[in-house]
Parts: sequence; C-alpha cells; structure tokens
Amino acid sequence: MTGKTRQSCNGTQAKLGKALVFPFPPARLLAKRAFLLRKAELQGTLLFTMTTVFVLNGPNLNLLGSREPQVYGSTTLQDVEKLVREKAENLGVAITFRQSNHEGQLVDWIQEAGAQGAGVVINAGAYTHTSIALRDAISGSGAPTVEIHISNVHAREGFRHRSLIAPVSVGVICGFGPMSYLLGLEAVHRVMVERAPQAKPSQH
Repeated sequence: MTGKTRQSCNGTQAKLGKALVFPFPPARLLAKRAFLLRKAELQGTLLFTMTTVFVLNGPNLNLLGSREPQVYGSTTLQDVEKLVREKAENLGVAITFRQSNHEGQLVDWIQEAGAQGAGVVINAGAYTHTSIALRDAISGSGAPTVEIHISNVHAREGFRHRSLIAPVSVGVICGFGPMSYLLGLEAVHRVMVERAPQAKPSQH
C-alpha cells in the first residue's frame, strides 16, 4: 500500500468514526456494536455477536408505583424499563422488555427467548410460587434465566418463601428494589459471556 493510499484510508476511517456519533441511545448502541465488530476483525477473532436478554414481568407488575408502595416502592414499571435499558446500553446488550398478567403468554416469551439464544431475567410475581408451566418453560427452552424480585420474599408471608422456578434458574436476586433488575441483567449477561464458545485466532 502506498503512502498516499494509506493516507486516504486513514482519512476515510476518520470520517466513518465521526459518522458513528449519534444523538439517541439506540444509535449509540449500534455504533458501539459496529466498533466492537471492527475491532474483532482487526484482531483476527470471531465477530462479536450482540447478547440479547428478555426482561419479563408477571402478574400485577403493571401496577408498580401504586400497588403497596410500602412493599414495592413508588417506582413504576416504565421507570424500571428505563433503568434497565440504560444498564443494557452500558453492557452492550439488546433488551426485550415485556409484562403480562397471563401465564401462557409468559411461557411463550420464555420459549421465544430460548429459540433466539437469548437470556431471561424474570420477575414472575405470584407465578413464582405456583407455576409448574413457567418452571418447565425455563427448563425446556434452555434459556439461561435469573429470577428476580423487588422485595425480599423471604421476609414476607410463608407462601412466598418457595419458588418453583429457582431450581431451574442460574440464580435468584431479591430484596434490592428496582436494582434487582440491574443486578439480574448483569448476572445473566456474565453467564452468557462465560458460556459463549471462545473465538479462535485467525490463521491468515
């Protein structure tokens, strides 16, 4: 490569670098992914694949902010989603954030996550203590799952002390308020990174 050609390439890369600065979070996330992809290419490693995590919310969590604020606080589910998306951007994770009061819908979403190779952070609400269907969906889908709760369920009524989904989850986080979601996201992301096949250096 001649000096003139090299200078032209460097100038093009500089322009591309400036073009990757966007004002909105989703664009910044895509820019970060593009940078990591290019870095992986230059280092002769396997291209980086963005991790996807489904953050699923069960029955009555749509009432956060107004339901028993002495237990669950004043933070709404929309507030939680905003916090989760900010954390996900820092981690370079793509987020699917959903809520349903219906057991079958949650089962469908867990299966969808498994089919996509995504992880799951789930606050199953009352279904935590009753749903064999959710337990079987987590186990059958193969999606690495972290169970989370806003309140410390072990400091509450006895029926909340038993979780049917904990035995098939990679871990359980509870009692940290909305931060439980962020801790759960970080935990499942780390598990997925550790489980990912190690890239082999390029031979050329």
